[in-house]
Amino acid sequence: MIQGIAWLLGFQLLGESLSYASGGQVPGPVVALALLALFLLATRRLPAAAAMEQSTGKVADGLLANLGILFVPAGVGIIQHLDLVISMGLPILAAILVSTVITLVVTVWAFTLAKRLEQRWRPKS
Repeated sequence: MIQGIAWLLGFQLLGESLSYASGGQVPGPVVALALLALFLLATRRLPAAAAMEQSTGKVADGLLANLGILFVPAGVGIIQHLDLVISMGLPILAAILVSTVITLVVTVWAFTLAKRLEQRWRPKS
């Protein structure tokens, strides 16, 4: 289990470092996850890779099983400032709704653009 944590933290450090060095356009955890996936794919035929995949898998399963506890501080913060949430409820709701609609529209636009680019660059058979 210690090996799995060490691998995950090592890739997290590498991802954060690369993200910081490149100006932070992509979050460090995203870079780390991509690097970890690429590393596992590149080394999947090596005998040591199976042990690494198994140890990181056990740690990841443990983290995912207890993911809910990470949301407890946010819930406590909301309850602690409930009067503020109630007094600002309408603006908060409006911000959530507007940002959700904007996110959906931008996601559809990005998907459509990616699909058009893929069709343009796909080799003709």
